[in-house]
Amino acid sequence: MKHKSGTMSAHTRRAAILTSVAIAASAVFAAGCGGDSEASQAPAINPQVVLDWSGHARTVLQAETDNQDPLVGTRTLAMVHLAMHDAVNAVDRRYQPYAYVEKDTDAHVVAAAATAAHRVLSGLFPAQAASLEAKLVASLSAVPDGSAETRGIALGQQVAAAILQQRANDGSAATVNYTPTTGAGRFKFVPPFDGVIFRPEWRAVTPFALSSVSQFRSGPPPALSSNAYRDAFNEVKAAGVLTGSNRTAEQTSYAKFWYEGSDIGWNSITRDVIVRKKLTLHEAARLFGLVNIALADAYIAGWDAKFHHDYWRPITAIRAAATDGNDATAPDLAWVPMLDTPPVQDHPSTHSVAGGAAASVLASVLGDANDFSFTSSSADDPKLARTYRRFSEASLENADSRIRAGIHFRFATDAGLEMGQRVGEHTVGSQLKRVN
Repeated sequence: MKHKSGTMSAHTRRAAILTSVAIAASAVFAAGCGGDSEASQAPAINPQVVLDWSGHARTVLQAETDNQDPLVGTRTLAMVHLAMHDAVNAVDRRYQPYAYVEKDTDAHVVAAAATAAHRVLSGLFPAQAASLEAKLVASLSAVPDGSAETRGIALGQQVAAAILQQRANDGSAATVNYTPTTGAGRFKFVPPFDGVIFRPEWRAVTPFALSSVSQFRSGPPPALSSNAYRDAFNEVKAAGVLTGSNRTAEQTSYAKFWYEGSDIGWNSITRDVIVRKKLTLHEAARLFGLVNIALADAYIAGWDAKFHHDYWRPITAIRAAATDGNDATAPDLAWVPMLDTPPVQDHPSTHSVAGGAAASVLASVLGDANDFSFTSSSADDPKLARTYRRFSEASLENADSRIRAGIHFRFATDAGLEMGQRVGEHTVGSQLKRVN
C-alpha cells in the first residue's frame, strides 16, 4: 500500500518541522556522521544476531505486557540494544561505549552479543528464563567451540551486568500517586479507563541520554480563550469523532495503522532499513542502540511534560466545552473518539515525541530519504505494509494519526514533533559516537 502524502492538510508549523528535520539530517549526513561505511574495515560481519535478539526481546514483551506498555517496552529495548552494542564494540572498538568500557579482542562477537542480550532480558523478566535459555543455545550453536566462544560468553555476561547495574535504581519501579485537579483545561480520567492514569512514576525515570527529564520540556498549550485553541478543538472534534467525521478513508486507515505502540513501529522501521541497506553488525548494533535510546528518552521526557502541563484530552474538552470560556467551542456531551484515548494527559503527544525522535536519529545516521515498509498489528489488515520514502514523512503521518483517531489536539502533536527532534539530535550528538 503506497503512502499518499497528499491526504494531509497543509499546516505551517508541521511544514517547518519537516523542513528543519530534513535540513538537520542532511547536514549531519553530509558531515560524515551518517551511513557508516566500513568497506575499509574487513570483515563486515552479518548483523543477524542483533536482528534475532531484537525479535526475541519483542517476544518477551509480548508475553509480559501484551505489547501494551510502550514505556516498559522502550526501556527494555534500549537496555537490550545497548548491551549488544557494547558487547560488539568491546570486541572491536569502533564507537564510544555506553556502559562497558573494557575490551576483549579475542572474544567471539556473536557469542558476546547474544549472551549480553540474553542476560539483560533474563534479568528484567526472570519468568522468561527458560525460553530465553533455549534461544541463547540456538545462537551459540552457530559459534565454533573453543576459547573465543568462552570468552565471548564471559564478555556478554559482564556487559549485561554493567547495563543492569546502571539502570537498577532508575525510578522505573517507584510507586507514585496522582489525583486529578479541578477546573477547565486540567486532565480528567478518560473512558474506558475511568479512575486510571498510566504510570505516573515515569515522569521521574532517569533518562538514557538527556541530562534531565525537563531538558527539552515543551512549552504550554494555548490558552483556552485563544483562536489557536478554538482551531485545534474544532479540528479534532470534526476529524476524530467515531461516526460522522470528515476523515478520508486513507486518514482512517493510517490512524489505525499508527495506533500500535511506538516501541514496536519504529523498531520495525529500523529493522527494515538495516536489512535493505545491508548494514554490518557494528552499524546495526549502533543504529538500534541510538534509536532505542531516543525512544526511551522520548517517553521519559514526554511524561515529564505531560504531568507538568496536566492538560485535558479532546474527549474531556469537547464534552465539557461549556466550561472553557471560549464562545467558539460548542460542547457535545455524546462525543466519542474513533479510537480509545490512552489514560494519560494530552500535551505533548508522546507518540509524536517518539516518532520525531526516532525519525531524527534515523535521518541523521542514514539520511532522511530512504525507502522502507512495515506492517502494524493495529492496522485493518496486519499483513498489509505501508511504504514511505522519508523518515520525516513517516513521523508527520504518525503525529497526524492522533488527530484522526480523536485522541490529541494538533498543538500537542506539533509540540511532540519538536521535542522529539531535539531528543533525537541530542542522542546522536552525545551517544555512541564514532571513534576516530
